[in-house]
Amino acid sequence: MPEPNISEIKDTKKTTKESVTSVPLLDLKRQYASIKTEILGLEVKTFEESVASYCKTKFAIGVASGTDALLISLRACGVGTGDEVIIPTFSFFATAGVVHNLGAKPVFVDINPETYNLDPDLIQEKITKKTKVIMPVHLFGQTCDMDPILDLAKKYNLKVVEDAAQALGAEYKSKKAGSLGDLGCFSFFPSKNLGGMGDGGMVVTSNPELAEKIKLLRTHGAKKKYYHDIVGYNSRLDTLQAAVLNVKLKYLDSWSKKRRENAQVYNQQLKGLEITLPKAESFNYHIYNQYTIAVKNRDELKDILKQKGIGCEVYYPVPLHLQECFSYLGYKKGSCTISEMKASDVISLPVFPELTEAEQNYVISAIKQFYKH
Repeated sequence: MPEPNISEIKDTKKTTKESVTSVPLLDLKRQYASIKTEILGLEVKTFEESVASYCKTKFAIGVASGTDALLISLRACGVGTGDEVIIPTFSFFATAGVVHNLGAKPVFVDINPETYNLDPDLIQEKITKKTKVIMPVHLFGQTCDMDPILDLAKKYNLKVVEDAAQALGAEYKSKKAGSLGDLGCFSFFPSKNLGGMGDGGMVVTSNPELAEKIKLLRTHGAKKKYYHDIVGYNSRLDTLQAAVLNVKLKYLDSWSKKRRENAQVYNQQLKGLEITLPKAESFNYHIYNQYTIAVKNRDELKDILKQKGIGCEVYYPVPLHLQECFSYLGYKKGSCTISEMKASDVISLPVFPELTEAEQNYVISAIKQFYKH
């Protein structure tokens, strides 16, 4: 194909009658305008507004992941080098990792043996002059006992950041998880009860000052492009994730209801076996992001379930205080005995809302056969 004649192109452009007074370096709006009916709209803003309304908070700020939600929230609370953050030792690694990555010290606390959540009775003895934040984790879809935690925070002038990555839709005394502390953090990783197609996260708050800090930190610390007040992060929620999540959000409560129904079936059918079933506190609305039981010979049961093609997982096999990367903190085996025991006993069973009756009966039958023999 012959090359186009440059003079012909120039001549063509000369014939236009448009009066030009300025030329942008780049104008993406023109490209967008030509295909706007085919492209997603203001999905992130819409989803943020939907989550804020759902959680009954004034603000919801989308970020790139649940881990970033925690990291940026701690930054917004002023956590930095030399500070201390109180966290449970029985949790996903990000809970402690974000503290370390800010130059702060994770202070590990043991859990309630029935709920797997941070034991409020053990917090006060861990508070020092360096403590800045208490970060409870609403593990497996059930909130911590928040009133005593909030009372301690008020007494010692501490911030409370809720790690609610597994608990969107859970409630504590009729208040939504994430709305109880100064900041609440959610994850939309695909395995969560509200999962996207990839990573995504959200911070909720009713504090306008903290909301502004979160917004600033997620965009490289700049309110105005190229003018940076602080050093922040590139952590915006992807539009495609927001589009998917905004559709899924309207189904969340019905999905949570089905998870609860599946959990109730397990509770009824597994009662009487040598199994510690999950306990839902009377003041909580448990949404069962995971249905986690504790059993002796856990690894043997896990192997049998795997052999029968039954999905199961151990959350979490090593408490955070015993992770090699935190050995410099000086914790030893025996420092948090409940968490250490649970780490060797727990296993999570299928509880997702689309689980069929036949599938759940197959799981129950396999577990009963294991104990029969």
